[in-house]
Amino acid sequence: MKDESINPLEDTESEAALAYAEERRENIRTFVRTNPDYYIANFDRVGASARFIPTFNLMAGLFGPIWFGARGLWSWALSFLIIEAVAFVQIARGMFGDLGADAMARIASIEGTLELRRKQLAAAIENGSDRVDAFQRAVDGLEANIGGIRAEAEALAATGPTIVLTGVIILVLAKAVQSVVANWALEAKFSDWLSDRSIRSGMPVSQIVFSACFLVLIVAVAMVHYSFPNRYALLSDFPTNPEIRLTSIDGVEAFFNWAVLNGEALFDGITYCIRLMLDALELIFVSTPWIVIAAVIILLTWLTAGVRMAIYSGAFLSYMGLLGFWEKAMTTLALLGTAACLSIIIGIPLGMFAARRPRFYSFIQPIMDFMQTMPAFVFMIPVIAFFGTGKPAAVVTTMIFGGTPVVRLTVLGLRGVPESVREAAISFGANKWYLLTKVDLPLASPSIRAGINQTIMLSLAMVVVASLIGAKGLGEDVLEALQYANVGQGILAGFAILFCAMILDRIVQGQRK
Repeated sequence: MKDESINPLEDTESEAALAYAEERRENIRTFVRTNPDYYIANFDRVGASARFIPTFNLMAGLFGPIWFGARGLWSWALSFLIIEAVAFVQIARGMFGDLGADAMARIASIEGTLELRRKQLAAAIENGSDRVDAFQRAVDGLEANIGGIRAEAEALAATGPTIVLTGVIILVLAKAVQSVVANWALEAKFSDWLSDRSIRSGMPVSQIVFSACFLVLIVAVAMVHYSFPNRYALLSDFPTNPEIRLTSIDGVEAFFNWAVLNGEALFDGITYCIRLMLDALELIFVSTPWIVIAAVIILLTWLTAGVRMAIYSGAFLSYMGLLGFWEKAMTTLALLGTAACLSIIIGIPLGMFAARRPRFYSFIQPIMDFMQTMPAFVFMIPVIAFFGTGKPAAVVTTMIFGGTPVVRLTVLGLRGVPESVREAAISFGANKWYLLTKVDLPLASPSIRAGINQTIMLSLAMVVVASLIGAKGLGEDVLEALQYANVGQGILAGFAILFCAMILDRIVQGQRK
C-alpha cells in the first residue's frame, strides 16, 4: 500500500484562498452594511465571470432610482429616473389629464372668428349684398372645421386607457431591468471601492432622504405639468422681472462705452500691429507673381509631405487659378496667416508658461473655454465696438475663435514629457534653457504641431463669418452665394477654401519621417 503525504504547497495555497475569501466577505459587509449575506452570495456570482450575470434585487426593483441614488449610483439613477418619469407621466395623463385641452383651445379660437363671420353674413343678408355666398361658405367651413376638431378631441379623450396601459408597461419593464442590473452595477462600484476607499459605501440615511425627495419631486412636477398643461404658470414660465434684463443691458452697454472711450490708444496700437503684419503678407501673397507663389507652395509641400502631396497641391492651386479665385485665395491666406501667426506667437509661449504653473493654467482655462464655446456672432459685437469693421477686426475675431488649441496642446505636450527623462537631463547638468530647448520642446513637438494645425483649421472655419465684418477673400464669395442663392458660386468657393485648408494642413502636419 502506497503512503500518501500532504503537499505543503497545496495546503498553503488553500489557506491563502480561504483567507482571501474571508477578507472579501468582510469587505462586502463593510461596503453594503445592509443584508450582507445576500450581497456576498450575489457578488460572488457576478464576480465569477467577466460577462454580465443577471441577478434579482427586489429592493432595487421596488424603489428604483431611489435605491440607485441612495447607493451612490447616480448615473444609473438619473437614467432610470427619466424612464420612470415618462411612465408616471403617461399614467397620470391617461387617468387625470385633459387630453383634448389643446383641441378645445383651438375650437375656442375658431369660435371667435365664426361669430364674426356670422355677424358679417347676417349684415350681408340684411343689406342684400352680393357677398352673401362668400360669407356663407366661410361660416360653413369654420363650422365643419370645429366639428372635425371636436371629433379629434373626443378621439384623444378616448385614448386615456391606452396611454395608461403604455405607462404601466414602461414602468414594469423599467422595474424589471433595475432589479436585474442592480447587483451587477453595485458590484462594479464595490470593485472600485476596494482600490479607492474614499468612494462612498453603504446607504446613509441622508442619502436615502435626499434621493427620495429629489426623485419624487422631479416625477411629481413632471406629472402635474404634462397632465394639466398651462394650468400652473410657475411650471411653464421661469419667474422673472423684465426690469432685470433691461438693467443688465444698460450695465453692459455702459461698460463697453467706458472701455471704448478709455482704451482708444490700446485698441489703435493693436490695430496698427495687425495692419503691419497683414499688409506684409498681402504684399507677399497678392502682389508677388502667381508663378513664384505657386512654386514656393509646391516646393514646401514636397519638402514636408512628399511628391504625391506636392502634385495634389499643384492641382489645387490650378483649380483656384482657372476658376478665377487666385487673388481672393491669396487674400484669404494673408488674412488667415496673420491670425494664425499671431495666435501661434502668443499661444506657444503662453502654453509654455502655463505648463509648469497649474494655478495660472486653471485661471486661464475658463477664459479659453469662453473663447471656444461662445458663438462667433456674439463676440463679434465687442470686437466691432473696439476695432470697427474691416480686416483688423476680422483678424481679432479669428484669433479669439482659433487661438486656444495651440495653448491647450502646448500645455498637454509639455506636461506629457516623462519626468524620468527630465530628471536624467538634470542629473547630467542640464540648465533650464537646455532642458526646455533640448528635452521638453522636442518631446512635446508632436502635440504642439497638432495645436498649430488645429489653430489653422479653426481659423479657416472663420473665413465666411469674418467676411461679414469687412474681410475680403473667398468668404465674400460664399456670403454672396448665400445672399443671392447662387449655388454654383458658393460650392466652387467652398471647395477653394477646402483646398487652402488641405494645403496648409499637409505643410504643417506632413513632416517626413
